[in-house]
Amino acid sequence: PHSVPSVSPQVGSYRDISHESLSLFRLLEPRIEILVLGTGDRVERLHPAMLKQMRESGIAVEVQDTPNACATFNFLTSEKRVAAAGLIPP
Repeated sequence: PHSVPSVSPQVGSYRDISHESLSLFRLLEPRIEILVLGTGDRVERLHPAMLKQMRESGIAVEVQDTPNACATFNFLTSEKRVAAAGLIPP
């Protein structure tokens, strides 16, 4: 299994995260099991419907501030988990 880090260029702030911007992660092959989202300097709440949609497509979502999201992504990949990251710079 490979991990695929990814950044969506049209997302400049956590407010820009949408069903559409997350759709890329549902298309990745191999299918990812977890998506780590870094929302900048602080953990920001995402709309529950977006998280539910990802769970229903078989992808767990972990939302953290970006420095912690980087650490989580690195840990997951070291454990050979199939993960992706969407990171907004702090």
